[in-house]
Amino acid sequence: MPFVRISLRGELTDQQLSGISDAVHDSMVQAFNVPPKDRFQVLTRHASQEISCTPEYLDIAHGERVAFIQITCNEGRTLEMKKALYAKLATSIEATGAIKAADVIVSLVEVRKENWSFGNGVAQYAI
Repeated sequence: MPFVRISLRGELTDQQLSGISDAVHDSMVQAFNVPPKDRFQVLTRHASQEISCTPEYLDIAHGERVAFIQITCNEGRTLEMKKALYAKLATSIEATGAIKAADVIVSLVEVRKENWSFGNGVAQYAI
């Protein structure tokens, strides 16, 4: 059950936001073995002064329109799966026309299964 937070500039349209949301979910289904019905996302639009990204980092030039994506998920995926996810996220989001691949910045946070509750105050994944 990945939980995804996506922070974007405020000028993006609802249609662009929907496209990015779908691109992120589809990428996780394809590259991270996430079940299709396992979709938990929070998308937040920010005013231009509320989101900041350095113009260049690690020889990658960044524009003003960036997507910060934080994915909290269960630990245990391989390095190859993580690399495939990052690549799929960048290309899929760029294909929406809203954000360039260079401006897709991803942070992966891995947690143990017992750190989730899906409702009713129960740790459903706890063994």
